[in-house]
Amino acid sequence: MNPVIRRIRAGGVWVCGAGVSMAAQAHAGGTGVLSAWLHPLTGADHLAAMIAVGAWSVQLGGRAVWGVPVAFLSFMLVGGVVGFQLIDLAGVEFGVALSVLLLGLAIALDRRTATIPAAVAVGAFGFCDGYLHGYGLTGVEQPVWATLGFLTTTAMLHVAGLVAGHFARRSSAGQRLLRGCGWLVAVFGCCLLASRALG
Repeated sequence: MNPVIRRIRAGGVWVCGAGVSMAAQAHAGGTGVLSAWLHPLTGADHLAAMIAVGAWSVQLGGRAVWGVPVAFLSFMLVGGVVGFQLIDLAGVEFGVALSVLLLGLAIALDRRTATIPAAVAVGAFGFCDGYLHGYGLTGVEQPVWATLGFLTTTAMLHVAGLVAGHFARRSSAGQRLLRGCGWLVAVFGCCLLASRALG
């Protein structure tokens, strides 16, 4: 079996198992934790960025397939902790919008980037996402479970992007479609940046 497929499958199994556990805990813990688990699904900007991370990782190949999503999640955890402390940081919303634009362009252009620079860039995006999730969930009674909730959902979105990217890369038509989706994400990122600049 292709090692990339093996990694995606193993990651998918782990994430799905964690997701089921999180869903059960969220149900037991109340709507606050459940809202944290669903939080990454409530904004189109977050959704686009997280799926794009997975798709771009497949394009990069090699260790980036797991290294880039792990970097996003690691820095997202740090950002979430900072956000839960209600530490005010300027420009974080702008950072999320910029991440959508740059990730879309990275997919559309399909250019090779070394794993470490890609992981550092994606880590900065993950910090911004995590900060906004943590800041928006400061009222929950179980912050640890809330953090694990939005991290798990984010990991699921990464896996969705990985799977979509893998199957797209199997044919020239799929690769063109993937790059076309990248352009759409980049345009969406431009719109986000414009709206936040004007807002």
